Amino acid sequence: MSEFKRESMEYDVVIVGAGPSGLSAAIRIKQLVPELEVCVLEKGSEVGAHILSGAVLDTVGLDKLLPDWRKLGAPVTVPVTNDKFYILGEAGQIRVPNWFMPPLMSNHGNFIVSMSNLCRWLAERAEDLEVDVFPGMSCSSIVYARNGSVSGVVAGEFGLRPDGTQGPNYEPGVEVLGKYVFLAEGARGSLSKKIIANFNLDKDADVPKFGLGLKEIWKIDSNKFRPGSVVHTAGWPLGKNAGGGSFIYHMDDNEVCVGFVVHLNYKNPHLYPYMEFQRFKHHPLVHDLLKGGKRVAYGARCITEGGWQSIPKPIFPGGVLLGCAAGLVNVPRIKGNHNAILSGIAAADAVCGAIASGRSGDELVEYWDELRSGEIGKDLKRVRNVKPIWSKYGLTASMVLGGFDMWVASLAGFNPFGTLKHGKSDSECTEPADRHLAIEYPRPDGVISFDRLTNLSYSGTNHEENQPVHLHLQDPTLPIAVNLPRYAEPAQRYCPAGVYEVIGDSKDGSQKFQINSQNCVHCKTCDIKDPSMNIEWRTPQGGDGPNYPNM
Repeated sequence: MSEFKRESMEYDVVIVGAGPSGLSAAIRIKQLVPELEVCVLEKGSEVGAHILSGAVLDTVGLDKLLPDWRKLGAPVTVPVTNDKFYILGEAGQIRVPNWFMPPLMSNHGNFIVSMSNLCRWLAERAEDLEVDVFPGMSCSSIVYARNGSVSGVVAGEFGLRPDGTQGPNYEPGVEVLGKYVFLAEGARGSLSKKIIANFNLDKDADVPKFGLGLKEIWKIDSNKFRPGSVVHTAGWPLGKNAGGGSFIYHMDDNEVCVGFVVHLNYKNPHLYPYMEFQRFKHHPLVHDLLKGGKRVAYGARCITEGGWQSIPKPIFPGGVLLGCAAGLVNVPRIKGNHNAILSGIAAADAVCGAIASGRSGDELVEYWDELRSGEIGKDLKRVRNVKPIWSKYGLTASMVLGGFDMWVASLAGFNPFGTLKHGKSDSECTEPADRHLAIEYPRPDGVISFDRLTNLSYSGTNHEENQPVHLHLQDPTLPIAVNLPRYAEPAQRYCPAGVYEVIGDSKDGSQKFQINSQNCVHCKTCDIKDPSMNIEWRTPQGGDGPNYPNM
């Protein structure tokens, strides 16, 4: 690659990611100190294009950031009207009474929202305050100062050929520099992963844990539509094969979002999360709701599930980790957006104080202190044992023992089980294929359930083909030499977009591992679940990936 000098842009604060945490930080900074220069860099083609979340929103963060959000016309208009939780069997269900659930699990006062639409609205509020918001700007690398602190990112590099050389329309991108850099990339962010490793931020944290969330939006018969209705389920079809569950939220305009979460610490490499989701929709509770309706959108995204004990040190010289980049999801509540917004507010408060006192490029200790002692810490500490109990002992134990732990934490302010450990990482949990039976999945009927590639067309996913493959194999031989004979190459199944295939014939030795990178919905499952930890998700050029309308 020929030598070149990138142009640079300088700001007071550079924010990577236009999700709820990054946009909230930008808004808060400009509320406090309007003269500070702030930019937000977003890899999606537009703000919201890569945002996928349930979502039932606890408005505690939004209330703090923009107390008059109702008057300002925020797309937060569907209050929760009823809240039900079921344990499913193959042909029926048992409802768990609401009184059995700890008060923190109640959705009373919350709202069903599209987070992609809310982020679009937050971006408008940020621009009203003269924040520079740049969509279509992937951040490919980190800029370090001479003293080793983070001083910026490289954004907007375009035109590399598949072999990594510069094409005829190559654009080197720019160095976007700041006194501080906020990483708000979401779960398993590519730059966040590098920063955590470079500064050893996770040395005192438990292993990170993740779930894969799959989601469809359906337009259903108006006679079945109940705006504000919230349903969560656990049990069938996963059973003992994996932890996880579902959500069904009635939004507005006869649209219902149907989601399915599979914890990625499952052991059986034959498990096929996408097909578990499709099978789930044939349960009578779901099938009867969707019958006669039309699926209008599909997507997938990984969710941080480690909770309190897995949060890495979220500060480093020159910046911070925000929201899901730091792992701030409350797992039993299936909520992280409120903590994402609160983290953006806390980081903004810290950075404004730091810059006012003449600081730059150091650690924002005030932010870490607030995370530990403030609303986010209180929210996460009291639920910290539900996930490890579920992982070790299953659904029933998590409801009984985890519920007891949450009840005591809510009423008495302490967790009787202390802080339990997660154990292995999700990739290490994968066991050899010969220890498990293969799972036979019903063929999708094309009405309620769909094949993976057909559903992918409803995600708006697109990648420029003439660029380096952003799914990098550390060792190209491992998929066929190790993962296929030992684990039946689970990438063929854990990917919700059909990115990975084994093609060719084992008899004549022609098998090879094919990567269909154009299909990628940026969920990051492969970077997490590959049993050999051989796949590294790298950022493709800006604007590529899914284009979610209202996820």
